[in-house]
Amino acid sequence: MLTIVICVGSSCYVHGSDEVAGIFERLIETEQLSDRVELIGAFCMDACSMGVSVRVGDEVFRGVRPETAETFFYDQILPQANRA
Repeated sequence: MLTIVICVGSSCYVHGSDEVAGIFERLIETEQLSDRVELIGAFCMDACSMGVSVRVGDEVFRGVRPETAETFFYDQILPQANRA
C-alpha cells in the first residue's frame, strides 16, 4: 500500500491543501487505486513557506498547488501506486 500524506497545517491549508486532497481523492477513485493508495492528512511537515507539502511513500515534495495537483498525481503518485 502506498501512503500519501498531505500537510493540512494552517499555511498549507491557505495554499490549498484541502483542494489538493480533493483532487487526489477524485483521481484515486478515477484510476481505481483505492485498494493500493492510502490518503491521509498530517500537521506541519516543516516547509510552511513553500506551499502544500506532500509525502509520497518516503519522498517529500513541497510547493504542490491545486493547479498542479493533477499533473503531480500522474507524474509522481500513479507510477508508484502501480508498483505498490
